[in-house]
Amino acid sequence: MTPVTDEPIALLAISRREAVRRTVLLLGAAVSPSLLACVDRARPARTAAAGAAAHLSAQQFAAAAAIADRILPRTDTPGALDVGVPSFIDLAYGEFMTADERRMLGEGLAALDADSVAAHGSSFSSLTPSQQDEQMRALAKASQALDKSFFRQIRDVTVLAYFTSEEVGRRVLHYDPVPGRFDPCVPISDVGNIVWTT
Repeated sequence: MTPVTDEPIALLAISRREAVRRTVLLLGAAVSPSLLACVDRARPARTAAAGAAAHLSAQQFAAAAAIADRILPRTDTPGALDVGVPSFIDLAYGEFMTADERRMLGEGLAALDADSVAAHGSSFSSLTPSQQDEQMRALAKASQALDKSFFRQIRDVTVLAYFTSEEVGRRVLHYDPVPGRFDPCVPISDVGNIVWTT
């Protein structure tokens, strides 16, 4: 058993950015430093309305919103649209992504819409959920052998936006910004039958 350290809590604390970076690395996603900077400033509005974008075009914003909704749809927990993921993507695109990241996102959204029009005669955001899933599966399969791809980028930004949102932190992850002392191996019934994140 490891002895309890007397090191001050302030020295053990990590920044929110570092916590997000570690969480994302555990999820297997590599997030650029520019997007980690976005996490510190982004407080996306709770909207997914088409045309609510400040940096993406209305068509790009609608496609990004549809993708985010297919990656993290609403279930018994909030979905990507419920916590403002499209607004986060728009903010990240406009203020935090590098030129190469912006180009990849813009070209990827345009290519996805072009493929959707070619296959189904309609833009990606207008397709049925099953048609969107079909397009997303094809995109995921095509990106498997690539180190960097639009699919990985949009997936990683969506996951980052979702799991760093305040609502998900409170309702899904049960984030406690001022946790109490650490008591290992406590019966779950003693803490309200809720598994808390640290």
